[in-house]
Amino acid sequence: MTEMQASSLLDKVGAVKDVMTVSRAFGESYQVDGITIIPVATVRGGGGGRSDTRKDSPSGEEGRGIGARLGFGATVRPVGVVVIKDGKVSWQPTIDVMWVILGGQLLGLAAILAVRRLIERRVTGHPPLSSGE
Repeated sequence: MTEMQASSLLDKVGAVKDVMTVSRAFGESYQVDGITIIPVATVRGGGGGRSDTRKDSPSGEEGRGIGARLGFGATVRPVGVVVIKDGKVSWQPTIDVMWVILGGQLLGLAAILAVRRLIERRVTGHPPLSSGE
């Protein structure tokens, strides 16, 4: 690996360090009408890298090759705010409407399948499900 390639990889690792900081989880606090608000988020990330040295080319000829790869991904999701009012601290969670809708849909699906099962049992003449009495 050349010195330039190593420097490039180190720069990328430095960028990862900048992304995964506490300032990503706790945003800049601000005040509104004497109330201090601090936004809070979850930060998740992962990465991987590889370097290799190839002595033979794919065509079978001898050759030299040096390579390195680095990948990284991060997600930041707001979870709520810390509110400081009159010296009292409270937590206000962020409601993720997408998860509320998905949960409602799954509950509705479970109800539909349960009703379908009860109707099938009634039509086929099977006795209703009991609690083991």
